[in-house]
Parts: sequence; C-alpha cells; structure tokens
Amino acid sequence: MTSNPLNSTQPPAGNDRGEGAGARSPTFSPLYQQIKAFITQGLETGEWKPGELIPSEVELAARYKVSQGTVRKAIDELAAENLLVRRQGKGTFVATHNEDRVQFRFLRLLPDDGGSLVHDSRLVECRRLRAPAEIARQLELKPADPAVLIRRVMEFEKTPIVLDEIWLPGAMFKGLTLERLAGYAGPLYAMFETEFGTRMIRASEKIRAVAADPPVAELLQVEPGFPLLSVDRVSYTYGDRPVEVRRGWYVTTQYFYQNDLS
Repeated sequence: MTSNPLNSTQPPAGNDRGEGAGARSPTFSPLYQQIKAFITQGLETGEWKPGELIPSEVELAARYKVSQGTVRKAIDELAAENLLVRRQGKGTFVATHNEDRVQFRFLRLLPDDGGSLVHDSRLVECRRLRAPAEIARQLELKPADPAVLIRRVMEFEKTPIVLDEIWLPGAMFKGLTLERLAGYAGPLYAMFETEFGTRMIRASEKIRAVAADPPVAELLQVEPGFPLLSVDRVSYTYGDRPVEVRRGWYVTTQYFYQNDLS
C-alpha cells in the first residue's frame, strides 16, 4: 500500500456515510473529519506554515483518494475554526494571527459607541521564574520547570483599560525578553506564532466580577475597590496542549465583553 505523506495509515476507504469503511462503531468518524485531521496534522508539523497557500481541493482530493466535496467540507470546518482562510480567486491559506479576523477572536472587548478598537500596549515586565503551583498545573508543567511571566497594560485612546498577566512555558519561549517584546510591532499571538512556532488554536475562559486590589488599581489608574471584569483564560495549541494561562482585568465603564454562542 502506498504510504500517505502525512501518516503511515491511509484514510479509511468509504464515503461520508461510512459505506465501505467497515461497521459503524463508537469510534467512527465521518470521512471528511478524517481528512480534516490529516490536514490539521500537516498544519501542526509545519508542512504548511502560517500565511502559506495550501494545495487546491483537487490536489488534496487526489492525495487522500477522496472526493473533492469531502475535502471541501473538511476545509470549510477548518476555515470556520480560523485555522484556514479562503481568499476569492487566490485559494486557501493558513491563517495567521496578523489577520484582523483571527487576532480579534481573542480580544472580545468592544466600545459601547460601536467605534473602532484601536489600542496600544505598554509592557510592565517580562521575566523567567518558577510558576506558582496552580499555573504549573494548568500549563502541565513539572514543579521545577521554568515559566515566563509577562504583564502589560492595554490602552484605548490613551486610557488604561486592560491589565494582562500572561504565563507561558519557559521551554517553549526561550529567549523571550522584555526588549524582544518591545521591539515587535505586531500582535502578541503573531509573535508567538512567527518567532516561537506556537500557534494559539482555541481558548477556554472563565469570567467574573471583581474589585480592584491596590496593585491592579494603580496600573489601571482607578481607585482600589473599583469594579472590574476578570477574565481567566487557558489557550491551547495543536493537540489540545495548553501553552498560555492569562488573567486579564478589564475596565468596562465604556466597553463590553462580547462572546458569540452557537
């Protein structure tokens, strides 16, 4: 049997209803989902890098020995998940965090007046240290493993609105310093993607109302006890591996936090 370029096992023969793919079982998945997994594996291994054009649907169909419609359905799902981007007349590209539609997936704050969301980031610190036990657990680190802590303030119209405390696995982000962060002009996740090969795929968040403690209040230029929105996030890369723990404190006097449910 001819070896599949992404995996030693060929996609099971059959159609999207499972015909020809063996008896239906609890582990059965539609054929397009299997093709989606093969394409995702190519993204994860770096066969197609962020911003690059992937093969056409016809080429992928020939590669995996399935119909073009099956490939299209797999790509449709990957595009809906912001892993791929279709460009009319040009083809399908690997999404990057430099694109507005992708970077704003993770920044859900919107102004009450519906205006544009233009902001500046002010770095407070970036240092390597041993992560607290809860952070280490969330990042699946061993007790002695190093972590990187970043703290920054995001300003909207020159007013501090968000304070982020970001924890990253030290082994994955070697060489990340305050100077390196300050010298990068794009979004933070774009830097993680292009310079450290770590792409944020999805995130899980917990949100609650809190009162600003004195250190947070000072950085956000509000009074201690001021009501804030606290957003605790764990971000994951391919393979559902946690690669970021972030806590954000949000001033929502003139902003709201939007989350779309489906």
